[in-house]
Amino acid sequence: MSQDRQLEVCAGSLASCLAAAQGGAARVELCASLETGGVTPSPGMIALARQRLDIGLHVIVRPRGGDFLYSDDEFEVMRRDVLACRELGADGVVLGLLTADGDVDVERSRELVQLAGSMSCTFHRAFDMARDPEQALEQVIASGCRRVLTSGQAPDALEGAALINRLRRQAGARLILMPGCGVRPDNLAELARATGCREFHASASVKVASAMRHRQAGVSMGTAGMDEYDRRESCVETVRMMTDLLRGLD
Repeated sequence: MSQDRQLEVCAGSLASCLAAAQGGAARVELCASLETGGVTPSPGMIALARQRLDIGLHVIVRPRGGDFLYSDDEFEVMRRDVLACRELGADGVVLGLLTADGDVDVERSRELVQLAGSMSCTFHRAFDMARDPEQALEQVIASGCRRVLTSGQAPDALEGAALINRLRRQAGARLILMPGCGVRPDNLAELARATGCREFHASASVKVASAMRHRQAGVSMGTAGMDEYDRRESCVETVRMMTDLLRGLD
């Protein structure tokens, strides 16, 4: 029997984690700083999410934003973060490392997978920055990761659907291809048909206004032009719409 279709929700807060669970997601990918593509969340966030969630909890292990070529010190941070996730009871870690030439860093990736022990290991969208996707897929498999999150090296997963489908066929039963980036209720069914995939990754988020009544004009705590009085959170209704849609496809 084929695996049930699943939705993984990219969550940047405990509220988003709980919305994902309430909406029927199979698991969350817990991140901090989603505006940079996600970095490793704090131990406190991981611990509380584990305490409050009864669905799968995967944690991104990424020491900074930017590229995926890491120094020795950054790699040591990643090693320690994998061990921390293991100690805190995460079900999986999400990682991605490249060489300067755009290949998957198999040696370092394999080391992190070994440190993860029984945790599931996903190779994240660093894959979309690799120079040769077919070769990169074989390198990810060689590292021991058993899932790839990818947009098919395109601006969004629907645009990259043809490559995702080819990679899924190349991987066979060795690895799961999980489309992500721009996955929404209005394109999920088309994406499922075009890729043949059974796991999907989405934030399922909506804009949430700050409850602050006082708003300090002219001062910014982050990137210039960013509205600090709005944020995005995963939405129970959107998650439920997507999980219901996936169930209805079979």
